[in-house]
Amino acid sequence: MTRILIFGKTECAKCKTTKHKLSHLLSGEADHKVELVFHDQDTLDGRAEGAFYDLDPSRIPLTVVEQEDRQVARWDGDVPDSQAIHRLIVGV
Repeated sequence: MTRILIFGKTECAKCKTTKHKLSHLLSGEADHKVELVFHDQDTLDGRAEGAFYDLDPSRIPLTVVEQEDRQVARWDGDVPDSQAIHRLIVGV
């Protein structure tokens, strides 16, 4: 299974863009099982998850793509490229 983890803040413009972009991209990928998870860095649980992934709070959003519990891609402080995400999801 593929998981996409987004670490950010609810009022962060880049974080909102990342969530919206990935949600939109995944809505067209119904054949693929992808879990999208947002970890809010304004909450204790979100910060704990962020610490596990070695998040630098000055570089949000952090986007991590995991496949079979292994990290295969990571973007620190940037909105991920749609084509790169698509290639990871469909394996093209």
